[in-house]
Amino acid sequence: MSKDFNALEDFVYKDKTVLLRVDINCPLDKQTLQIVNDSRIRRVVPTIRELMGKKAKLIILAHQSRKDKWDFINLQQHADHLAKHLNAPVQYVDDVLGDAAMEAIKNLKPGQALLLGNVRAIDSETAKGDMMTHSEGEIVQKLAPLIDYYVCDAFGAAHRSQCSLVGFSAKVPSASGRLMAKEMSALKAIFETPRRPSVFILGGAKFGDVSIMIDRVLGNNTADTVILTGLAGNAFLLARGVDIGEASSKILSEELTPENLQAAKDVMSKYGQRILLPVDVAVERDGKRVSVNIGDMPTEEPALDIGDASAEKFAKVISSSRTSFMSGPAGMIEKPDFAIGTRILMTAMVDSGGQSVIGGGHTGGAAEKFDLADRFSYVSTGGGALETFLLGEPLPVIEALKYSREKFGTGSQNL
Repeated sequence: MSKDFNALEDFVYKDKTVLLRVDINCPLDKQTLQIVNDSRIRRVVPTIRELMGKKAKLIILAHQSRKDKWDFINLQQHADHLAKHLNAPVQYVDDVLGDAAMEAIKNLKPGQALLLGNVRAIDSETAKGDMMTHSEGEIVQKLAPLIDYYVCDAFGAAHRSQCSLVGFSAKVPSASGRLMAKEMSALKAIFETPRRPSVFILGGAKFGDVSIMIDRVLGNNTADTVILTGLAGNAFLLARGVDIGEASSKILSEELTPENLQAAKDVMSKYGQRILLPVDVAVERDGKRVSVNIGDMPTEEPALDIGDASAEKFAKVISSSRTSFMSGPAGMIEKPDFAIGTRILMTAMVDSGGQSVIGGGHTGGAAEKFDLADRFSYVSTGGGALETFLLGEPLPVIEALKYSREKFGTGSQNL
């Protein structure tokens, strides 16, 4: 793995105070506000366990949603889930910069962990700014003097230039956590050293940036073939001249701009047969899943999944691949009859025996639902971060970690 930034093993943590930023933003039940899937919490447990085992005084910073959202809550549940998976106490104070937080930090003993309150309760956390601006923000100014090291394991938020994510790296020696390192290593394997043939499956509920992603991965030969599903598949069918019907077009309406449609036409013209589109779609008719051939469109019902013939065709391509990457499901996976396409494609990925990586949106949740998550080479926690990486744009958190290594040197120089 590249040593552009320090990793967890580059520092000695015994009796040192470490601030760990994680992304444990979890889906909640809207009625009970209880966590319904704690996979993001489970993914940061190895880093926390390692730092506690190395006798660090561990302060953990995290967020849940944001102030104007229904699921903006405190992190007591998150602390309870962490403690359960760690099989060790995790103290929680519903405070970030106040007296309660300061007292709890002061009383931390080596090997203990403290989770502070929802960091997005502090308005400056989400204010716009670059690393240097955020390094002067109140969160960094208050907490940086209390810590020896900063560790970031929040890949899911790595695309955000926010105070607790990038500001500390300008002030103290910083490193990536185990999850961050795994995420970057997996993505490098897919993007820099893919085994051939390599296929990318792009789906989900948005398609505005898909043309840019396709141009990137086919243009630099990261992928040999791109398969389009979900709304992206429907949009590209429309751009190719297929009448997908008013119901399907309405779902796409926000992103059905002339510019997006032209971009889709341009990449299809540029890459031809390297871009595979659905040959049929699945609609809900009389309460049942029905596959409709593209030649028989439009349909009154919206397309909710790829059709059976498309799933079979795409699965054959995936089965012969040595590298497969999926971002976004192929259909409306909330409805069992329209999760079929996603399940078939995922099964082909894990059965192929090659490198298989998924991420973005609800893709990881779908893999868990199908009991396939453990069979993938890697399941990324990133949504927006993964999309940013796919677009070839720098991740602010990674850039901040690189800066910290340049400024403070390698870990061995700080021991």
